[in-house]
Amino acid sequence: MTTEMQEIAITEEKPLVPAPTDATKVHVIETPHGPLRVTVQCTTNARRPAILTVHDVGLDSKSCFSPLFRFDEMQEIVKNFALVHIDLPGQEEGAALYPAGYTPSLLHCVFRSVIGVGVGAGSNILSKFALAHPDSVEGLVLINMDPNARGWMEWAAHKLVSVASSVTEQILSHLFSQEELVANTELLQAQRERISKAPHLSNVELLWKSYNSRRDITIDRSCAFKCPVMLVVGDQAPYEDAAVECNSKLDPTTTSFLKMADAGGLPQLTQPAKLTEAFKYFIQGMGYMASSCMTRLSRSRTTSLSSSFSMDGSRSRSRTLSQGSQGGPGGPVPPSPPQTMEVSC
Repeated sequence: MTTEMQEIAITEEKPLVPAPTDATKVHVIETPHGPLRVTVQCTTNARRPAILTVHDVGLDSKSCFSPLFRFDEMQEIVKNFALVHIDLPGQEEGAALYPAGYTPSLLHCVFRSVIGVGVGAGSNILSKFALAHPDSVEGLVLINMDPNARGWMEWAAHKLVSVASSVTEQILSHLFSQEELVANTELLQAQRERISKAPHLSNVELLWKSYNSRRDITIDRSCAFKCPVMLVVGDQAPYEDAAVECNSKLDPTTTSFLKMADAGGLPQLTQPAKLTEAFKYFIQGMGYMASSCMTRLSRSRTTSLSSSFSMDGSRSRSRTLSQGSQGGPGGPVPPSPPQTMEVSC
């Protein structure tokens, strides 16, 4: 049985995002590869793009994004944008088991205009969607993004690990940093409990195998995203090196790189306050919510913006501007746009 992700188009007779209301609705859309659950929280502002989220392997939309989008300071964003949370087929809580011979698919959803927020496998899916439909994506927030397929060494290591470790432990190693695994944090324990006892664990395993057989996403300075991108990764997270490499391939004038200290492998769960503030800055840079008040990051004396430019204006990594010490009134203004924002508060 092949485990390579396949692309399918999702269509329905009625618009996926219904007439604007303030209600939260759950849509179940039948696809050739099983039902797709889409949770839509609409606002009264239909002129702005929807925020579209796609979760990682081992998670669903609730476990991956609820702490972030329920965070108090995130409500200013939530009330101004429609939220569309996608649960990949068979991954939602209470999902029926895949039929025999089922192959998990890379979903292709069509929206008029979105700001994509993806984690891990979700970042991979949204990246392909943005490259295929650049006019439909106004911005991307990619957490733990890895645009590369597994190399031979990684493939061999994964095969050895898969023999000695359960699927649950393999996925936890994908989601959490080595420090978190050693410390056996409460969040890790909760996720281990949730994944290992999930009735649809066989579905999760198939999606995990599909993600590990993914192909390279071809991106470089000449063939990249047509929208602003914010790359996010935790310091010492499993995909830190991959995110750094991805950042080096993207257009520095439209890409921001946020490396979060003390965030572990899932910064949207461990550091929702910092990520919310960074998300507000990102949205403001797109021309939305210009009057939004920055709170935590703007007050922090330990936040640093790292951008580097050589004498001829090209990027380097040698110049760091501390916002707390130099970014006040009358102080120097950092180059625009900043390419790396290292949050250590």
